[in-house]
Amino acid sequence: MNETTAYSDSDLFQLARQGNRSAFGQLVDRHKDSLVNYLTRLTGSKSQAEDLAQEAFLRLYERGGRYSERGRLQSYLFRIATNLVRSEARRNQRWTRLRTLFFHSNGHRTEPAQQAEMLRSELNQELTRALTRLPLRYRAPIVLSYIEDKSHREIADLLGIEEGTVKSRLHRGRALLRSDLEPYQLGGRS
Repeated sequence: MNETTAYSDSDLFQLARQGNRSAFGQLVDRHKDSLVNYLTRLTGSKSQAEDLAQEAFLRLYERGGRYSERGRLQSYLFRIATNLVRSEARRNQRWTRLRTLFFHSNGHRTEPAQQAEMLRSELNQELTRALTRLPLRYRAPIVLSYIEDKSHREIADLLGIEEGTVKSRLHRGRALLRSDLEPYQLGGRS
């Protein structure tokens, strides 16, 4: 039995801040099941919930200095996890937005849900492969714009280029993606 098992969350967190990994491990053990259950209910996927819980604990560890102890560590951890779910939902919406630029739907929703999910997964994989084939000068602005939801100004600042260059690279990048994805859309590439 570990000596830290008798400590409160507050005590364990203070020990973890001082570098005691065992104390942080004890915090994870105390809260992981409830956090994974909560996230499973939010996401509908246990594996996704486990990934998000791991990320939440990592953020708690890395950014623990921002937390001021008031006996609400679990609430703070659940807030981190909830924000991760929100961020992932926004990221998924952006992928959907990007996917709709290149893959057109006929507007009918007659496929079974499982088949539709498999198709979405396949489309995402093909789009990801196409993105990686793009030259970096076009890939970076596309990812920053459509996935990271950055403005043209923010992209220009991040990449150290002019805003007009961002716009032209986005335009050219979309054209290259369309061209690359055309055989797939027509059923010619698997």
